[in-house]
Amino acid sequence: MADDLTITQIDSTLYNDDLAPIPKQDRSWGWFEIFNVWSNDIQSLFGYTLAASLFLTYGLNGWAVMAAIILAGFVVMVLVNLTGKPSVRYGVPFPVMVRASLGVRGANFPAMLRAIIGIFWYGVQTYFASTAVALLITALFGDPGGEWLGMTAVGWVSFVIVWLFQIALFWQGIDRIKHFLNWAGPLVYVVMVALMIIVWFQAGSELLPAIGTIFGGESDYQGSALTAFLAITGTMIAYFAAVVINFGDFSRFVKSERHMKLGNLLGLPLNIAFFSFIALIITAGTLALFGETLTNPSDIIARVDALPLTIVAALTFFAATVGINLVANFIPPAYDLANLFPRRISFKIGGLITACVAFFVGALWVSVISQIGIAGFVNALGAVIAPFYGIIVVDYYLVKRQRLNIQEMFSADPQGAYHYVKGWNQRALGAFALAALFSISSVWVPALEALGGYAWLIGAALGGLFYFLLMRSQRLPASAHP
Repeated sequence: MADDLTITQIDSTLYNDDLAPIPKQDRSWGWFEIFNVWSNDIQSLFGYTLAASLFLTYGLNGWAVMAAIILAGFVVMVLVNLTGKPSVRYGVPFPVMVRASLGVRGANFPAMLRAIIGIFWYGVQTYFASTAVALLITALFGDPGGEWLGMTAVGWVSFVIVWLFQIALFWQGIDRIKHFLNWAGPLVYVVMVALMIIVWFQAGSELLPAIGTIFGGESDYQGSALTAFLAITGTMIAYFAAVVINFGDFSRFVKSERHMKLGNLLGLPLNIAFFSFIALIITAGTLALFGETLTNPSDIIARVDALPLTIVAALTFFAATVGINLVANFIPPAYDLANLFPRRISFKIGGLITACVAFFVGALWVSVISQIGIAGFVNALGAVIAPFYGIIVVDYYLVKRQRLNIQEMFSADPQGAYHYVKGWNQRALGAFALAALFSISSVWVPALEALGGYAWLIGAALGGLFYFLLMRSQRLPASAHP
């Protein structure tokens, strides 16, 4: 498999060292590394706010909210186990794996869309990570004031610090990123547990009644309990959707499928359940202490008014937000851009391009981009790529029956297994177009807004169904078997 790939069997327009299969003996990730991919994903500033707000928004009993969140974790676990398995077996990233279904040239299409989405949100998350640094600087030195393009002087300094830090970390390679994630994930738990204990201690006997109030499920939500349950589950699934399709970018580093599945089990349903419990206790504590439910960690820390906690928490939330940014929005575009022009763009150069474009997105987020609704356009692109998930999974498990020819993923030979028609699988494009009609409608048609996060799942299912129907009459080429 990976060891058999030689320079005489590849096309230089499809290959560079970063896209090449990783031999099994060179893979160093275990279950702990995969666990921390998910830890950093959920344990960001936005992840905490999302988990806490779900207990307040839908008027559902607290136990039912926990059940919905845990169910979403199991669903996402199944989804990433499916997309992660082929990359564990063959050691290649998402943009290479998708060549089997879209064609060696057609794979550039989903990779390009995924890169655009990742670059945009990388810039936005860089800004949000900088708010944690700004909190730290302000707590230590104060804020001199002044504002330009919606950010203060401290805000701009913080933004540049975070931007440079991420580039420096990325430039040192995937192993250093692994170490950073392994450090950031557990530390966030330490700080969150410490914050929970402090809030619990200060709230005293008023905490349990506050928890009872939240568990009572009082809100302005007008839908049924079942609708609320499905909405919560769908929202959590949608939160992880960005990583689901390209999970192979991480699973390619894992020693075995068993390590991957254990990391996904611990990092998704179990991790989400524990983190949501912490969010519930802290949110209830804010209700008891301040008479209102606070879901933003920065607001909570400011109200607690303890400088040591502020310093540690600011550093931790900065680390966690940088972690999710690297996982969801930096590494995928770096691979995607490298796949577009392998001879000219390496993994590191792809990351540098991502960072440079994203700088302007983050710098203009407050004053311009957040005001003109461009986030809706990017969300539409996110919905559009959902069918590719179904196409990839159906192709590997049902059409190719888990057998790929790794050599021909890097071959431009017109007779190659994955060349199809001039490098494009027209059946896959047809399946994508049909399913994408629904996906884009789920974002732009008000009548479909009620589907919430399930629009992504339905789009993926339709993409897989249409692809299977279009491909079932095509015989699998003999060269596709290893």
